[in-house]
Amino acid sequence: MTTPRTAAPARVRFAGFGARFAVAAGLMLPVLPVEASAQAQGQIQSQTQGQAPAAVPVQAPAQAVLAGGKLEAKYEASLAGIAVGKGQWAIDINEDQYSATASGGTAGLLKAFAGGSGSGQSTGRVVAGALVPSNYQAVTTSAKKSETIKMLITPGYVKEFSIEPEPPLDPEKIPITDAHRRNVIDPMTGSLMRVGGTGELLTPDSCRTGASIFDGRMRYDLKLDYKRMESVKAEKGYRGPAIVCAVYFTPIAGYVPDRAAIKYLAAQRNIEVTLVPIAGTRVLVPYRMVVPTPLGVAMLEATEFVTTPAPAKAVAKTN
Repeated sequence: MTTPRTAAPARVRFAGFGARFAVAAGLMLPVLPVEASAQAQGQIQSQTQGQAPAAVPVQAPAQAVLAGGKLEAKYEASLAGIAVGKGQWAIDINEDQYSATASGGTAGLLKAFAGGSGSGQSTGRVVAGALVPSNYQAVTTSAKKSETIKMLITPGYVKEFSIEPEPPLDPEKIPITDAHRRNVIDPMTGSLMRVGGTGELLTPDSCRTGASIFDGRMRYDLKLDYKRMESVKAEKGYRGPAIVCAVYFTPIAGYVPDRAAIKYLAAQRNIEVTLVPIAGTRVLVPYRMVVPTPLGVAMLEATEFVTTPAPAKAVAKTN
């Protein structure tokens, strides 16, 4: 006689979902809800810029060039009010190049059930004030496997990409074509939202934009729209105004259309990202992200957000 399994599977499913969310949150990627939903697919089934998708940050014209700035931030991830992970993010933007590095992993009780960690990096050039990615890498590790995604990017085109170990082919997935690798940016650069012009940074128009993302596995569009203004206060660092944008996700390729998790995410109208500026730049970055899930609200929020402008360069005097 066998004993029915009830609480244990639910706990294991929660742990697996939370672990994937915690690691993805730590990487600070717009793909965060996609990664979380991928882990939850079994539960649904058995369970981050108003322009056209091609309007990506690298296409925004620059009318003002600033010296640059830095960000050192720490984040906490929670699911249904339960702490599941921690992460940190370092961003450095100067006159001609930028870099963004993140790491994160599970935390608290979740770590005992489904430990995981991840790291990621995106580097590129600053061209006329716009961020143009050149390299992207993300590494995720769990008790069962480790995976590395690498991309080599020329302006607007993913020239090379790889996943190690190479995943098995899935005939049900919409294949990635050469066209899907054009007019796109990597997910971490997609988190750095540049605002063109010389006026105020935090206005409704700053939210009315979009990004075309390729993460080495999946091609999707993110569209943002204005929701509201609010004030935020980190335990250390930034205290001040923030803009809250709605985020809408549209899968394009590299996914299985019939998967309920993807349908669930694409149908969501309550995903939010709260953005604040990096000092010395016209770049907004996530301070908080809220994603509804079948297990409750998933949230990523900064606990420390220390941002400083780059020192202005001295101008040589002429007689």
